[in-house]
Amino acid sequence: MTKKARRENREKKRDSMNLSSSVVATLKEHIVHWHYPPEHRLTEEELCRTFGVSRSPVREALRVLASNGFVKKLPNRGYAVKQYSIEELEELYEMRLALELYTIERLATEEISSQRAAEFDDLRQTWTALLQESSKNPEEFAILDTLFHDTLARVLGNKSLLRNLRTINERLTLFRMLDFDRRDRAERTCHQHLEILKRISTKDVPGARAAMQDNIEEGRTNIRTTIKDALARAYLKKA
Repeated sequence: MTKKARRENREKKRDSMNLSSSVVATLKEHIVHWHYPPEHRLTEEELCRTFGVSRSPVREALRVLASNGFVKKLPNRGYAVKQYSIEELEELYEMRLALELYTIERLATEEISSQRAAEFDDLRQTWTALLQESSKNPEEFAILDTLFHDTLARVLGNKSLLRNLRTINERLTLFRMLDFDRRDRAERTCHQHLEILKRISTKDVPGARAAMQDNIEEGRTNIRTTIKDALARAYLKKA
């Protein structure tokens, strides 16, 4: 193979990987936001037409999504969207609660460095301002809520914990959005987040754990209603 042919081959592989990453990102967003109902079939032919690409990037994208648990392979029938059941979502909330309680306990126990203090101060200012603002839509609040919890885990510095928490939060994205559709939920979240920060700063470990548990359990309590809303939206979009 000539030098030119090798270079062209590398460029083709790179282009295919870029296309595959784009397909993965788009499909993952659709699945996370329940644009597809559970068990919705995804075929290579359909996705090639949808994205205007060849089979190679589509096949790789489906392989990646299957390995990450977003789709499942069907024997000789392509792939199907994997949406979590109510029981599985409640298990995700249990895992999230365990990770976040560990995070908050460590943060309330350890010395607060100047860098951590600055991060906490930024969060405090953000959520104090949000308490006075009523114009944020549910999606914006869900993003900010996720960022709050992500920041606490990131500040702790445990990369494995942060990675697992982000994976869980990715699958709970839509349910957080639906949760913030509820009256007064955003305001209560602002108070809960400020209480969490206050308990960290005063080294009140039991108080910090209780504040975090109140914050997460409220979303978990509403999961059965929110999953019904998600299903209704998914089947409506399919129709």
